[in-house]
Amino acid sequence: MRRVLSVHFAPCALFVAGVLALLRAGSFSGRSDWHAVPPQGSSDALALTVTVTVGAVLLGLLLQPFQVRAVRFLEGYWDRWFVTARLAGVLARVQRRRWEALHERVQGRADGDIELRVRGDARRRLAAQPPAEVLLPTALGNALRAGELSAGERYGLTTLTSWPRIYLQVSDRMAEVLSSTRDALDTAVNLCWAFLMLTVVGCTGLYDEPTVWWWCGAGLGLAAVAYKGAVTAAQAYSGLMHVVYDLHRFDLLDALHLPLPADAASEETMFAELSNELAGVRLRERPYGHAARGEREEPTET
Repeated sequence: MRRVLSVHFAPCALFVAGVLALLRAGSFSGRSDWHAVPPQGSSDALALTVTVTVGAVLLGLLLQPFQVRAVRFLEGYWDRWFVTARLAGVLARVQRRRWEALHERVQGRADGDIELRVRGDARRRLAAQPPAEVLLPTALGNALRAGELSAGERYGLTTLTSWPRIYLQVSDRMAEVLSSTRDALDTAVNLCWAFLMLTVVGCTGLYDEPTVWWWCGAGLGLAAVAYKGAVTAAQAYSGLMHVVYDLHRFDLLDALHLPLPADAASEETMFAELSNELAGVRLRERPYGHAARGEREEPTET
């Protein structure tokens, strides 16, 4: 219920309320009369509440299947269309120059306390970025890609193919933290879209009223704040992805009835082969560890 309210209902209710305010003010048919926006009496207030609620519920249900698309578009996956693909190339070069500037700052000399703090901050920011050759055009995309390309790879697992399987093996506490962080990310993304759409609608209705152009500026500003919140939540989510592989990678082997590796070298080899199998490439037959799994599940006597 909390996810439904925060991720879907609240952003949709904000958008519906904004559009309804413009309609009541008559912004699309002439000069806006903002005195007509507040409800006139209890019956009018009830009607407005019902309209916003029903509209937000219907809009939320309609847009829910597109949640992944909403996030991925803000990540910068724009190669499907010619114009956006060209824009993606330009913005990716900008991201690459920023990455190179951070890298140079990390490699530079630090003679004083200020320089040390600057270099430490650059090292922290660089650690939250993927390699330069796979940078996406947006900060949100790079924040998520940093986890998608390194969380499991440290142990030989391909994150994109193994994540849906290892996610189901996490503890209840970890699942709650992951769900909460993902909800924060999706909420920020949907708020960003709601403010952007309100800005577009506002510009359409208020283009001939310069005194209320602040509506559009406020919408863009709030969209930028929501986007920054989405980037922060994405960085936290990427960090949690690393924690999941640190704590639960062997639970994945347990769930697949595979024997545990003896050391770090055999672990990396086993996980590399498992990644190929999850991608549909079976290299060789491997023994299953049914007995070992059963022994690990037996309760211990106290």
